[in-house]
Amino acid sequence: MTIEAWDAFEAAARKAGEQRIEDLFVAEPDRLERLTVDAAGLTLDLSKQPWTAEAFEAAVELAKACDVEAARARLFGGEAVNVTENRAVLHPALRAPKGADYAAKGEPVSRAVEAGRAKMRTFVEEVRGGPIRTILHIGIGGSDLGPRLVWEALKPLNPEIDLRFVANVDGGEFAQATADLDPATTLVIAVSKTFTTLETMANARAAREWLGGRGQFAAVSANVAEAVKFGVPQERVFAFWDWVGGRYSVWSAVGLSCAIALGWEAFEGFLEGAAAMDDHFTSAPLEANAPVLLALAHMLNRNGLNRPIRAVVPYAQRLRLLPAFLQQLEMESNGKQVDAAGAPVARPTAGSVFGDAGTNGQHAFFQLLHQGTDIIPVDFIAVARTDEGPTGMHEMLLANCLAQAEALMVGKRDAAEPWRRFEGNRPSSMILLDRLTPQTLGALIALYEHKTFVEGVLWGINSFDQWGVELGKSLASRILGELTGGDALPHDPSTAALIARLKR
Repeated sequence: MTIEAWDAFEAAARKAGEQRIEDLFVAEPDRLERLTVDAAGLTLDLSKQPWTAEAFEAAVELAKACDVEAARARLFGGEAVNVTENRAVLHPALRAPKGADYAAKGEPVSRAVEAGRAKMRTFVEEVRGGPIRTILHIGIGGSDLGPRLVWEALKPLNPEIDLRFVANVDGGEFAQATADLDPATTLVIAVSKTFTTLETMANARAAREWLGGRGQFAAVSANVAEAVKFGVPQERVFAFWDWVGGRYSVWSAVGLSCAIALGWEAFEGFLEGAAAMDDHFTSAPLEANAPVLLALAHMLNRNGLNRPIRAVVPYAQRLRLLPAFLQQLEMESNGKQVDAAGAPVARPTAGSVFGDAGTNGQHAFFQLLHQGTDIIPVDFIAVARTDEGPTGMHEMLLANCLAQAEALMVGKRDAAEPWRRFEGNRPSSMILLDRLTPQTLGALIALYEHKTFVEGVLWGINSFDQWGVELGKSLASRILGELTGGDALPHDPSTAALIARLKR
């Protein structure tokens, strides 16, 4: 049945792709109402995507045939949906309200989550009531991108406690982050699931030395013993669990730095917004389910119309890191060439994601979006209201956002000169937040988490492992030994020559 549903979906997508999107508003009077969804404080307008009513129906039938609802139940039920590592994947448990009853592979976890959250809150209040003026957050990948996005999105204009980030093993980032800091008023928080990550541990050692023996150091890790061995007092080690994937971990103690710098109330609101999206995802029917429909729109373009690239453009400077966050979330989760059983995938999986804040992106890559030879779908994200900035500027920002989405769809086909002409018929999704608050930010991130999961289900892959990054890590350790005086090891001719050149 799945094969037939895929065949029907792809055939309907190709047929839909022959029509102009703007014409569908005339042919389908209910189009705007049917393709607009309100969920957890967000509004999604998917009417500028290239699906006809027939293609939309085929997309929903594909989700049913691939058993998205059953897969969703397994995820929230704590089954080992990460099959290659035999792990549950329960980030929804991290933001569930008090009294929830989640279990990972049959083992209750909600009480442990609540205890961890209580320990975080106590520490947050302790730090905010003391002399600390800056948090230096050290992590990489999911231990960095999530907290960095949250801080950029929500930080006060004049924060009582500042938050700095160090991720890259390039010492320049550490030097820049600490250049104007006073070690006496800085708290270092090192975040690593294993507490063995090369980049994070190099920066953690540098920070420990920079502190000069001061004890202002905390750690977040699933490997508590290793953090204690590093020298962090056990009461300042905040644990999380093997069922928390790195790129889904900001809801856990990985978000501790943000909770301190923003305050507990803001962090709690962030969790509440994500929990509201969880409720919507688990209860709304597929045809009106925001994460499901956002995923199906992507599949329509990626698989139905062979469009392997997508742009994400937040018309909110505070959300400028969202494209980078989604690169890891989507490309690390679904950049897979075998299915969950280890067989080659039947069709292309995750596409490439890029983007920048609007209106900056308009002066960089939008020429390609409008007149390039590839059709690149766009996710626009906008915030309806804000109290920041000079009068009139926000309306100018919103006008640009709406104009670009309209221009991509309608084009300009009647210009006399060919270089002024463009066909339009280029799809986009619009995600509208009433305001950028902790709650709506939490809902937005959870929306994309569930979208990514749904896509993995449709492709039949495991969205929760990342074996592809392991080889580079192990080779880097070998090469590091050579660059620091160790014996030469076998390499390809190019790598061997580059090592030799660097050692001169």
